[in-house]
Amino acid sequence: MRSEKLTRAWFAVTAVVALTGLVTQVIATANDPGGRVANLLCFFTIDSNLLVTATSALVALGVTRRQLFAVLWLDALVGIIVTGIVYQVALAGLYELHGLSLFSDTMLHKVTPILFVLGWLVAGPRGVLTWRTVCWSLLYPLAWLAFTLPRGAVTGFYPYPFVDAAALGYGRVTINCVVIGLFFTVLAIGALILDRRLSKKSSTIPETAS
Repeated sequence: MRSEKLTRAWFAVTAVVALTGLVTQVIATANDPGGRVANLLCFFTIDSNLLVTATSALVALGVTRRQLFAVLWLDALVGIIVTGIVYQVALAGLYELHGLSLFSDTMLHKVTPILFVLGWLVAGPRGVLTWRTVCWSLLYPLAWLAFTLPRGAVTGFYPYPFVDAAALGYGRVTINCVVIGLFFTVLAIGALILDRRLSKKSSTIPETAS
């Protein structure tokens, strides 16, 4: 019982942290003369943090056993890992940030990923992932590309340099997207395998009286 309460509290905090980063980013973008709030949904970072907010809130409320939750949970987990890694490898330092922009950047790219992944490693939820979940989860990056690339072709706005078809051409962008898609797939499969190992390990630990 104590463990369940701690898990719910952890993910309640995670949801609040992610939501704070999202709200701060909206405010910072709205106050930027050259910023457009409508562009925010094109960012994989924003979408992944929205998933983290929603799924963390569901864990805090104890709603974790439905198939839709499992898919959203895996998308949130892999998405936020991709967000953290890609940011550190390819995007950190591209822009000089200050004030609210720096705060939201830190929350969305560093604090939230650490909280969410650490919470999953330590507390779960366990046993919700299946091979079917992995397959359905791949719709998330595909949907993101299906939204971002056509919109970029119309508006001229691309959220990241590696998907900028106007600058790189669709051939190079396709290669970049395939690489990231494979990375997403490998992480999803790795999450499933690790989840099963952690589930077996936790099932062998005898419960103590609370």
